Amino acid sequence: MSAKQFHITTFGCQMNVHDSQWLGKSLEALGWAQGTEMDADVLILNTCSVREKPEQKVYSHLGRLRDLWLRNPELLVAVGGCVAQQVGETFFARFPYVRLIFGPDGLPMVPDALARLTREPDLRMSFLDFTESFPERDAALAEPGVQRQAYVTIMQGCDNFCAYCIVPLTRGRQRSRSSGSILGECRGLVDRGVREITLLGQNVNSYGLDSKSAGTVKEPGFPTVLDAIASLPGLRRLRFTTSHPKDLSPETITAFGRHQNLCPHLHLPLQSGSDAVLRAMGRKYTLDNYLDLVDGLRRTRPEIALTTDLIVGFPGETDRDFQLTLDAMRRVGFASSFSFVYSDRPGTRAANMDGKLDRDVKAERLRVLQDVQSELSEQWLGRMVGARVEVLVEGESRKTSEDLPSCRGRDEFGQTVNFPVPPEAPRDMIGEIVPVRIREAKKHSLWGCMEVDG
Repeated sequence: MSAKQFHITTFGCQMNVHDSQWLGKSLEALGWAQGTEMDADVLILNTCSVREKPEQKVYSHLGRLRDLWLRNPELLVAVGGCVAQQVGETFFARFPYVRLIFGPDGLPMVPDALARLTREPDLRMSFLDFTESFPERDAALAEPGVQRQAYVTIMQGCDNFCAYCIVPLTRGRQRSRSSGSILGECRGLVDRGVREITLLGQNVNSYGLDSKSAGTVKEPGFPTVLDAIASLPGLRRLRFTTSHPKDLSPETITAFGRHQNLCPHLHLPLQSGSDAVLRAMGRKYTLDNYLDLVDGLRRTRPEIALTTDLIVGFPGETDRDFQLTLDAMRRVGFASSFSFVYSDRPGTRAANMDGKLDRDVKAERLRVLQDVQSELSEQWLGRMVGARVEVLVEGESRKTSEDLPSCRGRDEFGQTVNFPVPPEAPRDMIGEIVPVRIREAKKHSLWGCMEVDG
């Protein structure tokens, strides 16, 4: 009998990507094989509902799966992630081929549930309850030497309840993972050859702040955990995301000066440059607070690349508020940003606010903002020309130069770098960290030459 085949489609944030990677490895450990969407016996959608557009993509995708189900009535479809948590068992009534629904906390139970569902064709299951503590799951580690980059989740959920954000409703209240489990997973990854680790959480800076209220053993704060991981022998690079400005401590900022393997790149969502809008959003900091953090980071690590999230068209945003956001972008000089038009999310405070803006006004503001960011990104990339960076090679590049094969990867600042591979270099460099001298700045990436010793 051939192995069951599965296919995972992932929407949304890096946490979803990491969850899907864990699920794939876990199913492979059960003897399953990854297949294409056309050939798989089990299709899994890991969903995101932070904004309206990704949610609508889920419904559209499920509608397209109907034809596959009609050709193969034994097809099993599972829907997980934030949309599943939000919509719940409504999926069962709307899509008869959906037989498993699971929220973020239900993920650890999914591999065994899928195995059972393939044996019992009339069964449907849902895992939508939140757990009181961090939902631990068995590690699904790659063979030694295979994986060079890894993600480690350190907390789940959020207690901030920003006015526009659905995360506390779909991922629950904040629950920090035990520091021992985090450090043990990181140590195991480094021992298997992982060179770069990214710590994940809805708000990594607030790690440990929930422990006392939850009645559990008090965990150390984020700076302590960050120091311990950065000190692991053999770990070349460490990153973390996402950071809330209100919880970015002086100790975390100074860590960028203590640990050279803590990459000089921080994603620090601003959302708006207007204090009035930030107050309406419930962000709990002012623009001056944010700029003080930026100044502290640049005193500690002058070369640091700062990236951000921005929302345009929040209810009540005036032309002046929007201009303050553009001014803040230029003041900080963001290397890049993720920018979005505000959209109502069910259950959030902002959905019931007055002062909603016309769609065309929001679209025009987004266009202007993204034009400003394009200028800032071009300036940032231009300043990199002539610099020597360390590139973690991720694969072959589609770009070529002088008929030489080329590689692509990311430097310590998080920028994509392409470079030709000289004849004297090793043939297989994927997963290696190599020195590259930047020769040219493209629109969204860099082009360089690998420096070979001798």
